[in-house]
Amino acid sequence: MKVVVAGASGFLGKLVVPLLAEAGHEVLALSRHPDPSGKRPGVEHRAVDVSDCTELDGALEGAQAAYYLIHSMGSGSDFVRRDLELANRFAESATRAGVERIIYQGALGRGELSPHLSSRQEVGRALAATGIPVVELRAAVILGSGSTSFEMLRYLTERLPAMICPRWVRTRTEPIAVTDVLRYLIRALEAPPGIYEIGCGEVTTYQEMMRLYAEVRGLRYRPIFNVPVLTLHLSGYWVDLVTPLNRKVTRSLITSMTSNVTVRDAGRTLAAFRIHPLSLRESMHKALDDQARAIPAVLFDGFQGLSENVHRVYLEQEVDPASAEAIRKDLAEIGGDLAWYGWPWAWRARFMLGLLLKERHPVARPSSMTAGENADWWVIEQTSEDSLILRSAGWRTGEGWLGFSIPAGGSYLRVAAAFRPRGVPGFLYWFLLTPLHRAAFKAMARARVRRAAAEQAA
Repeated sequence: MKVVVAGASGFLGKLVVPLLAEAGHEVLALSRHPDPSGKRPGVEHRAVDVSDCTELDGALEGAQAAYYLIHSMGSGSDFVRRDLELANRFAESATRAGVERIIYQGALGRGELSPHLSSRQEVGRALAATGIPVVELRAAVILGSGSTSFEMLRYLTERLPAMICPRWVRTRTEPIAVTDVLRYLIRALEAPPGIYEIGCGEVTTYQEMMRLYAEVRGLRYRPIFNVPVLTLHLSGYWVDLVTPLNRKVTRSLITSMTSNVTVRDAGRTLAAFRIHPLSLRESMHKALDDQARAIPAVLFDGFQGLSENVHRVYLEQEVDPASAEAIRKDLAEIGGDLAWYGWPWAWRARFMLGLLLKERHPVARPSSMTAGENADWWVIEQTSEDSLILRSAGWRTGEGWLGFSIPAGGSYLRVAAAFRPRGVPGFLYWFLLTPLHRAAFKAMARARVRRAAAEQAA
């Protein structure tokens, strides 16, 4: 069927779009600023402002189903009014276009709720007000890289060896893995219309989740001290200080953490969807593992900076196209010689630091240039004729990726690196050595060019 996804550039939108395409649907992905790198067969990306009825009417024309995955928490204190306004316009346009079903991701909660939670449920009612069948999935914390709730939990646990927290960390909640949310979203195309509560089946607290995250991540035990006088307002400042997240979004989420958000009708949801969600521990593991597996695919996309607790560096080194082949051959010479990296003295220092941290890394060539082979303190993650991606092996400070790419006859060499710190030591390692790291990556790019020139001269 033809499916429209409103909010396709958001956390859930950009994940559900490729799944819908893989299932054989014709997908129209709507967002204000479409990502050109997200192009794939079966998907059309279109820039549409949902507040513009004319644009929206045209986009929804001929669609059998539409996903509404939009929220305005990042827009400021007026997000409640704006969310309701956008939902009403979307519902009206969907009615005029003859859309047969709307699928919406909402929020758990009953009784007296925060502005954020009550707004999410009010949006669901607005979408259903015109009579179009709506499948509304209500969830609490979504565990997955990119979810603001998960990122807030992650940064606080990773960066603080001990935590002084307000009473809201003992609020009862029932999280769910993003993998399971996506399964529900896909099956919602066929499920009976209605409101469904989804969760992992385990009721926990934010305090218990932070401790479990530390355990799954291999961090030291995190003492957590509850302070009754630490208000929601002060908590917001504390989160702003420790995390790099959007403060407007985190403030809205923090006010919601005083409400218990648990599933009360799991049987009805199971009967409609036949999905058995991952456990809380499995969800944590999968969130971290999925992120690690996804990094090589985006390593060369040009992004630099910090996102989802991963620091990334990217640079391009201009090269003579005639030397491209020599550079590509030199990528296969990795291992056993620190001069290969450029700045061998710096890599010797890194080697010594590893010994202090009880890392044990032999300096040796791989037996073959295939995925899974060891090369010094790296494991070959991916290799092809024009690229090489390495993954760190046994680093105590976190996980690292290093990649080189040069197309045949190319005029530039791409060098990219990513580092996911583990706990306070990893955070300090990257923070204190950031200037040295950036210089070292430039040195590696120049080393590739020099070695290629020497090879050609020989």
